[in-house]
This record gives sequence, C-alpha cells and structure tokens, in this order.
Amino acid sequence: MKIDIRLDGHKHSIIDFAKSQSIAKIMKGTTIDRDLILSYKINHTEYVNEDYLLTEDTYVNCITARHPEGYRVYQDTAIFILGKALNVMLGDTHNLVAEHSIGDGVFCEVFNTERFTEEDCAKVKQHMQKIIQSDLPIERIEVKTAEAIDIFNSMRRKDILLNIKSHYSETVPIYRCGKYYDSFVRPLADRTGLITDFDIVYQAPGFILRFPTGPEMKIASPFVLPKKVFALHQEHDKWLSILRVHNIADINRLIATYQISQFILVEEALHEKKIAEIAADIVTHKDVKIILIAGPSSSGKTTFAKRLSVQLQASKAKPIVIGMDDYFLNRDRTPRKTDGDYDFESIHSIDLEYLNLQLRQLLAGEQIELPHYDFIRGMRRHSNNFVKMEKDNVIIMEGIHGLNEALTASIPENRKTRIYISALNQLNIDHHNRIPTTDCRLLRRIVRDNRYRGYSAEETLVRWNDVRQGEELNIFPFQENADYMFNSSLTFELGVLKKHAWKILHQVPSSSSAYTESRRLLRLLSHCDDIEGAQVPYNSIIREFTSGSIFRY
Repeated sequence: MKIDIRLDGHKHSIIDFAKSQSIAKIMKGTTIDRDLILSYKINHTEYVNEDYLLTEDTYVNCITARHPEGYRVYQDTAIFILGKALNVMLGDTHNLVAEHSIGDGVFCEVFNTERFTEEDCAKVKQHMQKIIQSDLPIERIEVKTAEAIDIFNSMRRKDILLNIKSHYSETVPIYRCGKYYDSFVRPLADRTGLITDFDIVYQAPGFILRFPTGPEMKIASPFVLPKKVFALHQEHDKWLSILRVHNIADINRLIATYQISQFILVEEALHEKKIAEIAADIVTHKDVKIILIAGPSSSGKTTFAKRLSVQLQASKAKPIVIGMDDYFLNRDRTPRKTDGDYDFESIHSIDLEYLNLQLRQLLAGEQIELPHYDFIRGMRRHSNNFVKMEKDNVIIMEGIHGLNEALTASIPENRKTRIYISALNQLNIDHHNRIPTTDCRLLRRIVRDNRYRGYSAEETLVRWNDVRQGEELNIFPFQENADYMFNSSLTFELGVLKKHAWKILHQVPSSSSAYTESRRLLRLLSHCDDIEGAQVPYNSIIREFTSGSIFRY
C-alpha cells in the first residue's frame, strides 16, 4: 500500500505499508508537525481526521491554515469556539451572528442580550482562550433529524432549524464539543487547540473576530479598520434589515410566497438609485474630468461603468470610455513573476508614462488617438479612434489599478475621482455559516468563464487562487483611496446563478485538485431555490455573467 503524503498540495513523501493503517500512525513516519494540520484530504474527495483508516493506495493532503481550504477550516473552527464561549457566558438566550468579513476578520453581533460592550469582548476572549488551552475534541456526528431539531430547538437556533427541515430527511451532520452543539456546512478542525492565534476587537455595534495572516500566521498589530468598506457593509445591512432578509431561507421564503419578483425590483432600484447619486455628485465637481473605477474580479465593474455612463448622460455629462487594458506594455517589456510567467496583474505591466501623457493631452484640450492592444500579438497598435475633450466630457477608465495613485501620478488630484466596486455579500446560510464575498464572485466568474470564454469550472477553480493573490497585492490595499464605494452584490443572485453553475460544477472530475472545492460550492447552492433569470432586469449586473444584458461587452 503506497501512501502519497502532500503538505498543502505540495509533494512531501511517499510511504509504503504492508497493511491498513490510520492516518495518525502514518503521520508518525513523516517530519510534518501534526499540530499544524487542521484537516486531511483524501484523494481530492473528502476531509477526514487522523483516526481515518487507509486501506489502499491513497493521496493524503495535509491541510494547514496557510492553504486557502485550511484557512476556511481555521475561521469556521474559531467561530465555533466563539459560539461555545458565548454559550458559556450567556446561555441559550442570545443569538450570535457572524455577519461579514472585514479586514483580517469577521464582524459579529450578539442579539437578544444587553448591549455588547468592550468589557464583554474581553470576557469572551478569555473564555475562548480557556477552551483552546483545554484542547477539547470537536466531534462530527450524525444524528436523526428529529434529534437535531430537539437539540437546536432547545438552543433557540431557528436559523438552523429552517435549513434542517428543508434539506435533511433522515440524519443531520452536526458538531459537538462537550455539551455544545452547532451546525457547519464546511469541515471543522477536530480539536480546539488547533486554533493557535486570534483576537477580538470591539467595533460598535458588535466586534471583529480576527484571524492570523501572513507567512508566519500571526495577528497583525495594530488592527486598522477599513472605515469606508465597513460603512458600506453597514449601509447594506440596514437595507436587508428593512427587507427582512439575512439568510438563504429568507430568500427561499420570498420565492415560495411569490414575492421574489418584487424583491428583485426593489434591490435593482436600490442599485440604480446609488449609481444615480454617484453620477449626480460627480458632475457637481466641475474640475473632475477623469473617473477611475476599480474592484476585484467579477465585481461587475464593466456593467457598473456602463450604467454610470448612462446616469452621467442623464446629468448632462458626456462620457468618453477609455480601456485601461489598451495601455499594456508590449509583451517583450512585460514584467514576469518569480516562476517566469508574465505578470499581467502588476501595475508595471501598464505603460504608465504613455497613459499619463495621453491623459494630460486630453485635459489640455488636445486631440489624441486612443491605442488598441492586440492581445494575440502582445503589442499596442493604432486604432484610428481619435478623441478630444469638450466642455461636458468626462473620461471613464475601468481596471484593477484604478485606485492606485501610481496609475495617474502626473494628474492633479482635483481632476480625478475614484470609485471602488465589490460584491460585498451579506447573505448567509445561517447565523454561523457565512457565505464569503469571494464565493459569490467565484460563482459569477465560473458562469461567465464557461459561457463566454469556454473554460470549464475546473479551469476557473484552479486559477482562482492566483487571481485572489493578485487582488491582495493590487486591489485591496488601495480600496480606502476611493471617493465613492458601490456594493454590486444582489441578495438574490445565488438563486439565479445556481441554474447556470450547477451542471458545470458537477463536471469537475473526482481526480481533480478542484473537486472538493466544486463540491463545497454545490453544497452552498443546494441551500438555494432556483430563481428564473427572466425575472432579472436586462441592465442588471448579474446579466454580465449569465446572459441577456442590454449592454454590449
């Protein structure tokens, strides 16, 4: 029996055994520190603990917090421990809601109790530390559905009960630590002691549960709140509270009661209202002639730019759209990554000198020929597209580097404004099972890549970590530079995307390294009821990824 041991996907060692062995026994023959391993992934298909018995040739991937999948395990396990600590402090009368990511953590609120204070944060942190130091086992158990309903009824977890009643018939997988129970759709670590570092920072009206980051996996100090992004989250949360929608079950209820069409219209109207407000405010600043739009992959930048252009025209401005990608350096001057591949996401892959020259010429009233980049040949060509700025013209430029001051360094600040757009999802499965913003963007990209670029879901999933690394370097550090922020998330969108993503995610083979990720996304979508795409307006951001948009791309 040949066991191929891998560490976070990288080959580590191959061990031969004559008979069946547990993973724990096999790991004793390696140099890997078992206290770093949050979960073991078998043959790309399932997560198991170290008691799992291996009976045949197997790939065993040891997952740590440095791996994207392991990082999710770390975060969810920390939330589980937080839930247990609050249960010790407050009993079953409170409701902990892990709402959304912010900075290096998750913003949480505690409901059905007195106002949560900074002193309460210190107490819950002490309880969490005690639970972690005790290194308690976290057991994944299967219980009968009726028993699960009794357990979570006693804990007053109506959010879980809605999912149990709609998704499980005979048994329900739940997690137990002592007398505390919880439900998680993603795997948890099997011991509390594996959560080596965390922090809790008071942030009214709740607090932020922080996670370690960086090569050393340590808590960065001090915590810097991204104030503009946080305010955008809070603004969206207020609207969802008014609409009484926070979890997937709330959307499913609207579908079942034939109220989803009205809900879609309201959400789309809120989008249009926000875009109109941004456009109206921009035109009041007479010096502003350049609008820079940036955001992470699949945030809907292109559709936003087109809808903003319409609203600017309604405010008597005349937009000129310039493609940032047309200013790429010729291929022979493009910087490379350490592995030798071209680094197209680096700001230094753009001809900054030429871009700034042309922008200065436009602002000076000169006529210029906009470039056209030939991506097949990797070189800039003539376009015969000549433009000149008139009195009411404004330039719209969209791309990942729009918020980076280095992009337009020679343009005075009073001549430009910056807009950050991202799909900041606020919809969760239940109070403790967040749907990360990145999952919504990933599903958008999977659908778009398959429909318009011919990529399989497997290809998109394999590339996604590289995309995310580029965002961490080139987009997120500059998001607070924005003058305006726009949340492109639509609470109903998973129900629309499900029909498009379901089939192509099922096509990821079990032999692929992307298999468990495809199954995780399928489990997420399984909680969503279908929403017919015909109910979505033709100018919706979602149609950039599905089909039928009124805009040309």
